[in-house]
This record gives sequence, structure tokens and C-alpha cells, in this order.
Amino acid sequence: MQYKADSIEEYLKAIPEERRPAMEKLRETIVSNLPKGFQEGISYGMIGWVVPHSAYAPGYHCDPKLPLPFMSIASQKNFVALYHMGIYADKKLYDWFVAEYPKHVKTKLDMGKSCIRFKKPENIPFELIGELVSKMTPQQWIDLYEANLKSK
Repeated sequence: MQYKADSIEEYLKAIPEERRPAMEKLRETIVSNLPKGFQEGISYGMIGWVVPHSAYAPGYHCDPKLPLPFMSIASQKNFVALYHMGIYADKKLYDWFVAEYPKHVKTKLDMGKSCIRFKKPENIPFELIGELVSKMTPQQWIDLYEANLKSK
């Protein structure tokens, strides 16, 4: 689901009230653990973090006018979602996360290529998410992104 929001505050006000505390805590966890250099804002109708053009002038290859996307969180119809492009592009990071997840949550991991879905907000492993987002700097993401672009 996309919400009509031009700011993070508007986005948080637009989502269902019962999801707001979990989304606020998830955002706070990300902001306090994410390496310096990513820029927060509304991206693709979600709360997102990007590598700004000032750090990576070429921008996103699909639309160079856009900064390089890295991560987003969203309140979808039936779940809270965390989209993490690094976990999609880095098999070692993906394997680490999949192995760590059961140590933090009793429910089965519901995950797509870059999307981690939490059907019950009380099952969000905030500590694990904090560790995940701390593992990749903007420069590491740029290097991985460029390496994956060249290999295609």
C-alpha cells in the first residue's frame, strides 16, 4: 500500500493507528544503527533511506534523477515490511540474516528477495534489525551495487 505523504510525519499519521508504535520503533531502530551517509525521506511512497546524489552522482540506474535506494519500511495491507537491498545483493549478508533470525523470533521467516514481512508487529526483532542495518556503509552499498550492475 502507498500512502499520500510528503514527509515521514505525514506517512506515520496516515498508517493504521495499531501499526504506528511498531513503525515508529522500527524507524528509530534503523536511524540509530544505520551508518552515516544515508539520507532519510519518502521514497517510492514509503519511509526510505538512499545514497544521495552528493555521495553517488550517477544515482539509480533505472532513473538517474533518483538517488540510489538502499532500504525502506512500509505498512502494507497485511504486514509491516522492511525492504533491504543489501540483503538482496549480498549472499553472505542474506545467509547471516537467515541464520540469525530464528535466534530472535519463534515464527517462521517470511521473506522475499529484499522484503522481510512481519504479519504481527510484536514479532519484529528490533535488535536483529539494528544489527542488520549497521552492517553496510553507503560506500559498501555503492561498491556492491556497481559490482552487481557490471555482472549483468
